[in-house]
Amino acid sequence: MIELRKPKPADIVNMQALVAPEVANGIILPRSDDEISTNIRSYVVACKDGKIVGFCALHIHAVYLAEIRSLVVDETMRGCGIGSMMVERLLEEAKFYEISKVFTLTYQRNFFEKLGFSEIPKSELPTQKIWADCIKCKHFPICNEIALIYNI
Repeated sequence: MIELRKPKPADIVNMQALVAPEVANGIILPRSDDEISTNIRSYVVACKDGKIVGFCALHIHAVYLAEIRSLVVDETMRGCGIGSMMVERLLEEAKFYEISKVFTLTYQRNFFEKLGFSEIPKSELPTQKIWADCIKCKHFPICNEIALIYNI
């Protein structure tokens, strides 16, 4: 059984170990322990038998706009619905905060479209996203991720 919960700072070591291969492959942006600590309340972790098998974050950019980011699921657990569970939990959180739009930048178009996201031009993303996050990416400025949005 999969349990979703908010992480604690002590979970960061295991979160970093889980995401390391995706960071090395340029799939997910690197985040320092300090950055994760500062934003720990924006994350949700998925656990099986007490072990973290996935996590992602809801990062609020503006009064009406948030982002699903840093979505990762243990390679051995992919295809079990864990990613969908976490995204759906964060969309509920966005509703709680009365956020009307949630976007993501991803290589996984089909996954997000199945959850109700629709593709948008990257030019519609907030400028601060590009300069705060994208500039850290090893693929910047040549990026083949797509932007998708969910309207609540």
